[in-house]
Amino acid sequence: MTISVTPPTTTGKTAAGSIAARNADLLVQAISSKGSPVCVGLDPALEQLPEATRRDDPVEAIEMFSRGVIDAVAPHVPAIKFQSACYERHGWRGMRVLESCMHHARNLGLVVVLDAKRGDIGISSNHYAAAAAGAGAHFVTVNGYLGLSGVEPFLNAGLGVFVLVRTSNPDSAAVQSEKLASGATVAEHMAGLVHTLGVAHIGAAGLSAVGAVVGATQSREAGALRALMPDQIFLIPGYGAQGGTADDIRVMRRASQPPEKSGVLVTASRSVIYAKATEGQHWLEAVGTAAKNLAHEIRDVVG
Repeated sequence: MTISVTPPTTTGKTAAGSIAARNADLLVQAISSKGSPVCVGLDPALEQLPEATRRDDPVEAIEMFSRGVIDAVAPHVPAIKFQSACYERHGWRGMRVLESCMHHARNLGLVVVLDAKRGDIGISSNHYAAAAAGAGAHFVTVNGYLGLSGVEPFLNAGLGVFVLVRTSNPDSAAVQSEKLASGATVAEHMAGLVHTLGVAHIGAAGLSAVGAVVGATQSREAGALRALMPDQIFLIPGYGAQGGTADDIRVMRRASQPPEKSGVLVTASRSVIYAKATEGQHWLEAVGTAAKNLAHEIRDVVG
């Protein structure tokens, strides 16, 4: 059963008093500048780093790799997503590298998404929000399944959020596709809550700072979710290495909109940051070329 909804009317003006809404407009501006709604995921895993970045000290290796990737992709993409777990596992030094690299990305004009999937009761979320804002994030991924009171502190701290709605991992269907008494799926119910929360945080460009994580591998459900979330930016993981295709992205776009207002931010990680260098090619050149190709490919889909 698919829910039939009539999307509410919005003014397209920045919601009064919402600092978070500025991040939605910042992302729209960055996408307009680069011409493609793409985001590179920075997930440094020691065993996959190029030989040129290997060091006896793993934290030094991760820092060299991260800064190199940021520099290589910055000319081509509007946003970068840091996987917090890849840094947290290395303790306080890893977290210091994460914060340093996030600020470095900001200084290069990139919109910074902290992929931490925070989700706790409000009082704990206040602390997580303060930490994310201080570290240099513009957006944070959050888990709203404890209730939206755990999401609001991030917005109050001036951050944009991407709320988990329909994730790309195959076993997510065991929870997110289950039907409720209303006939809606769990994911559709969460989508309605996300839209309601997001109305108060719509930027001047007409998109909300309350976005949604919707995997590229879930395109069959995307139409219903878009109907429920007309003003949300979909952060779309799963493109490329995880099996998401151009057709999956095309299903999710908002019709008759330029790329910056398409309501999507497509993220790719391994296919870009671990791009194989050809003989004689520097690994950073391979990363930059992969980021440029990703941007062109997605631009052709939504442009």
